[in-house]
Amino acid sequence: MIGGISSLERLLPRALIALGCFALAFSVASRVHAQSTIRVPGQRPAYSFELEPHVLVTPFEAPDSPSSDGYGLGVRGTIELSPEGFLPKVNDSVGLGFGLDWLHYDGLGGRGYCLRFESTPQGIPVCVETSAHSSSYVFIPVVMQWNFWLHRKWSAFGEPGVALFHRTGGDFGVVPVFSAGGRFHFNDSVALTLRLGYPSLSLGVSFLF
Repeated sequence: MIGGISSLERLLPRALIALGCFALAFSVASRVHAQSTIRVPGQRPAYSFELEPHVLVTPFEAPDSPSSDGYGLGVRGTIELSPEGFLPKVNDSVGLGFGLDWLHYDGLGGRGYCLRFESTPQGIPVCVETSAHSSSYVFIPVVMQWNFWLHRKWSAFGEPGVALFHRTGGDFGVVPVFSAGGRFHFNDSVALTLRLGYPSLSLGVSFLF
């Protein structure tokens, strides 16, 4: 009996701590749920234009040549087209985004990457000019931005689109753009914005006007 009481005395503080943690977690979750704005259309910052300077990194190769990863800088502007979005009972909105991104890609050491291909009589592409040097690209993306206003402090978005690119000393080309991202809103005018996707990942600051 004494052993049972002793075990109970040891377990009681742990149970009280666990109960307190559960109550705290439940309270936080209830508060977040109560402050959710996803089902309240119009509950979001009022703005018509978003300006977002950002830094860029990419684990992907350059769009037209084998390379290592890249890094750079850019800016994105988004014009709000539809404040009420596509879903009538959801707090969403739609915008048109366009930008200018500069990315610097490193070469692949001694192997280099191909600058120019030519086709054999059989139609097989053969690399006829290589480079082991780094190269810079300019991207001009145009995307549709679909926003979801989840909370007073949080919003998320998806961005399908295309981007025109130009390699220094090379040709122009077009690549698809697809990304998903989120914002942490410091206030109704400034937010920290993270974007994950292709051709690059970005971290920037959004200014809502």
